Amino acid sequence: MSLHVLTVNPGSTSTKVALFRDAEAVMELEVRHDKTEVESYPHIMDQLPLRRDTVRSALHEAAARGGIPRLDAVVGRGGLLRPVPGGVYSVNEAMLNDLCQARFGEHASNLGAVLAREYSLRDNALALVVDPVVTDEMRVVARITGLPSVQRRSVFHALSQRGAARRVAADLGLVYEESRFLVAHMGGGISIGAHDRGRVVDVINALDGEGPFSPERVGSLPLITALGLVLREKHSVQELQRLALTSGGLWAHMGTNDLRHVLERKDEGDEQAALVFEALAYNIAKHIASLAPALLYESEARIQAVVLTGGLSRSNRLVEALRERLEYLGPVVALETDEMRVMAEGAWRVLRHEEQPLEYTS
Repeated sequence: MSLHVLTVNPGSTSTKVALFRDAEAVMELEVRHDKTEVESYPHIMDQLPLRRDTVRSALHEAAARGGIPRLDAVVGRGGLLRPVPGGVYSVNEAMLNDLCQARFGEHASNLGAVLAREYSLRDNALALVVDPVVTDEMRVVARITGLPSVQRRSVFHALSQRGAARRVAADLGLVYEESRFLVAHMGGGISIGAHDRGRVVDVINALDGEGPFSPERVGSLPLITALGLVLREKHSVQELQRLALTSGGLWAHMGTNDLRHVLERKDEGDEQAALVFEALAYNIAKHIASLAPALLYESEARIQAVVLTGGLSRSNRLVEALRERLEYLGPVVALETDEMRVMAEGAWRVLRHEEQPLEYTS
């Protein structure tokens, strides 16, 4: 008997929906949302009707192709929760309360579990999340900063990174749990992880403002200079968060969050576009390399591969620019992780009783 799994992945400027019948994707839809429209909502949860309409349209499309089957599970993208180990989690009231109240922060991924619960009710299906962005396996030493009152957090694209690393390990004839990888998810935000034999022991947390600038995020800034800007401009905390997460990077420099448009302008002779592209590649490479010490702490240790994934990994020119700067660490492999399939695979493991879903507690 076939298993039917619906997956829902709300991103900062897109919503992806896919329907799987066992290993076959019978419907896939990605809707890009206008940046200004998304930013018009004061809070992430205010976007729920917009995202709900996207899922509804996808299901109508599936119905037009031959009907909507009974769903066995609905998997949403895991959002900002308390730190938890990686794995498959049931969507429960404690999880929904923390997400709806944005107890641990606001991000589009917070909508994933809410949508999973809503669309699971029709068929009394399982509502799940897989490897949420707050997956936390960091070493204690990696948390310490120069201020005892401020600790670094593990927030990253766990689903994408782990899926990509597992796939590269299989392609290289390696076992993920026995190998070392540096993995960068390059999308609207860019997170980087040091994967040490199955555990992500350090991360560059884009949501907290770490790492390279990206299509929309400012990335790491000189602290004293940034504090001076805050004092001069008198920004509120909410304004600063919006600036840091949605109004920086390519958007601030070039007025677009689409790398393709930057490269088109570069090819047309735009010197600013050329400079910004080079700076983007340099900054990504610099921050990937900065995590090498997390893996090369033993004399015989080596990095099996540098893995590039996420939407920007589609850009051959960016990948080549990064390969030139990073090949000394190990082979550089670019692939776009099928996050929807990775999410569905988590549901299949539960539905086939290969794995027990974990219970989230607030």
